[in-house]
Amino acid sequence: MNIQSIRQNLDERNAVSRVVGARQAGEDGHRPHDMVRRTKEEAQATRNRVLDAAERVFYEKGVSRTTLADIAQAAGVTRGAIYWHFANKGDLFNAMFDRSLLPLDELVEATLDGKEEDPLARLRELFVWCMRNITSDAQRRRVFDILFMKCEFVEEMGPVRERHQNNMRDGMERIERALRNAVEKKQLPATLDTSRATVMLHCLFTGILHDSLMLPDLVHPERDAEALIDACFDALRCSPALLSPAGG
Repeated sequence: MNIQSIRQNLDERNAVSRVVGARQAGEDGHRPHDMVRRTKEEAQATRNRVLDAAERVFYEKGVSRTTLADIAQAAGVTRGAIYWHFANKGDLFNAMFDRSLLPLDELVEATLDGKEEDPLARLRELFVWCMRNITSDAQRRRVFDILFMKCEFVEEMGPVRERHQNNMRDGMERIERALRNAVEKKQLPATLDTSRATVMLHCLFTGILHDSLMLPDLVHPERDAEALIDACFDALRCSPALLSPAGG
């Protein structure tokens, strides 16, 4: 059965359910909009259950070896229920990642304001907070572990790779915007190559994050985050290699 057929069947079942529900509402005193609200809450609960199950199974088996049938079994739902909420495994993976990353995205958007009066302090604060939060929060740590070490960007996961690349570019653009603001505020050298500095910061941050997942006994962001980030920021201020050629 294809996705369109599954959704059509579910639409028909939901239509019948709504008719029955409306009749029952007239009999037991419940208003129709109460039943609609409960239906939405139940749908959201099912979606969250599927996301929770996907996170567990991806972590245990790896993304490429996980099927939607595996996730459905772990969630206690049918494959049709999964297709109702997600187009395919890649779509499900993206939703799982977005759910974990959304609070961080909102923080980044609020922090990396091009008009920030103290951009360097805010950027440092953001890096330290994200590094500690991602590695100390069990769910985010698990999701990043899946992304870094248990996901092959092949076949149906190709669009996920493209989306992740776009997210990385967006993050780097925000970092560079903050660095340019810091240059304008005279917190960094006027000849700083902000593009090169952005690449350095992003690579160091993701490298520390990756290694903290691989070698938690050696790389400990909760303990070392401030010192590691400060070392990166010292390079922004002092490294001749980060100055543009015009700066000599």
